[in-house]
Amino acid sequence: MNETLVTLVGNAATAVEFRETATGGMARFRFAVTPRRWDREKQLWADGRTSFYTVWSWRTLAANLAGSVSVGEPLVVHGRLKVREEEQAGQRRTFVDVEAVAVGHDLSRGTSAFRRAARAEPLLTERPERVTDGDAQESPKQREHDSAMAAVS
Repeated sequence: MNETLVTLVGNAATAVEFRETATGGMARFRFAVTPRRWDREKQLWADGRTSFYTVWSWRTLAANLAGSVSVGEPLVVHGRLKVREEEQAGQRRTFVDVEAVAVGHDLSRGTSAFRRAARAEPLLTERPERVTDGDAQESPKQREHDSAMAAVS
């Protein structure tokens, strides 16, 4: 299936709305993108017309967005473009959505501090203890295991 992937640079126009669903978390927010162009006659930057998108996200990305993004923050959004038309009050309206794959702060306009999110299943991400030939002492877990095995024999 062909999908249209886009990368948008703009600002969060609304607060992130987060809801827990049967399949995991869901979040959405409105995203504003305003192009800027150099006006040669006036020798100034001029803002173009602002486009608004609804950004949708699911599961871990949704939860992380809810805890990380505030109104007005500069962002980069990458995801699948979805265009839909609906009829409201007798008028045909077009809506443009982005199903986000990745979202991050735009570091060309400020700094950000990354914090790794805690995982629900720590056993899958735990690293085994590092053991080298020079280690003289057993770990407390190893001693407990060895004494339990000795008691059984």
